[in-house]
Amino acid sequence: MTTENKIAENKSSLLSRSARECIDKWILRYPPEHKRSGVFEALRVVQEENGGSLTTDLMEAVADYLGMPHIAVYEVVTFYSMYFLQPMGRHVVDVCTNISCGLNGAGEVVEHLKKKLGIDFNETTADGKFTLREVECLGACVGAPACQIGKKYYENLTPTSVDKILEELSNGK
Repeated sequence: MTTENKIAENKSSLLSRSARECIDKWILRYPPEHKRSGVFEALRVVQEENGGSLTTDLMEAVADYLGMPHIAVYEVVTFYSMYFLQPMGRHVVDVCTNISCGLNGAGEVVEHLKKKLGIDFNETTADGKFTLREVECLGACVGAPACQIGKKYYENLTPTSVDKILEELSNGK
C-alpha cells in the first residue's frame, strides 16, 4: 500500500460506520465508475453526524472515500448553501433579498429579524437557536418576500408573520 493510499484510508476512517453504510447504499444508485455522484448525500450525512457542520478533515474523508480530489469536494461545499463550515443555530433562517423579495418588503423583514434576534447576517443567537443568512434567491418570487428555515418555505412575510414563525420555532413546533 502506498503512503498516499494509507493517508486516504486514515482520512476515510474519520467517517462513522453508519455514515459509510448510508453512503454505500446511496452510491448503489450510480454505476461504480460514477460513485462520486454520491457526494451530495455523503456530505449531508457527515454534516448531520457532526452536529450540523463540516470540517476540512471530514470533507477530505468524504473525498477519499469516494475517490475524488479534495478540491472537488471543497468546491461542492463552498458553492451550495446547504453545507456549513462553521456551527450553525438549530434553525438556519435563509432570507431572500433578491429583486422580487426586495421589491415586496424583504428589507423590512430583514431589519425586523435582525432586531428581534439581536444578530446580523451570518451570526447565530447566543442561545444557539437561530442563524440568520442572506440568500440570493429561493425561487419563491410569487410569494415574495420569502425565507427558508430547514426544509420549509415561508412566503408573504411581514414582521407580524415573522414573529409568529419565530415563536413557533422557539417553542419547538
